[in-house]
Amino acid sequence: MSETMIAIEFHTRIKDGAIEVPAEYRDQLFGSVRVIILRTEHQKTSKIIERVLHDPIRDPTFTPLRRDEIYDRQEQEPTEPLSSKE
Repeated sequence: MSETMIAIEFHTRIKDGAIEVPAEYRDQLFGSVRVIILRTEHQKTSKIIERVLHDPIRDPTFTPLRRDEIYDRQEQEPTEPLSSKE
C-alpha cells in the first residue's frame, strides 16, 4: 500500500509547544502527521557597523580631530530649539 501526502499551509503561533490547527483543516488531519516548521527570522535592518569594523573605509584625506577641537564649543553659536511653546 502506498501512502499519499497532502500539503496544508497556514500561519499560526506556537503556544507552550503546541501548534493550533485551524478548524477548516482539522477533519483532514488525523493519526500520524509529518510537521515541517518554517520560521521567519528577524534580522537587523542594517549590518553597516559590522561591515565597517570588518573592512574599514580608508580615506587618505581624513584627519582625526584633536582633543581641543572636539571640546571647543566657544566658537559655536547656540542653536534655536526645534519647537517653541508660546
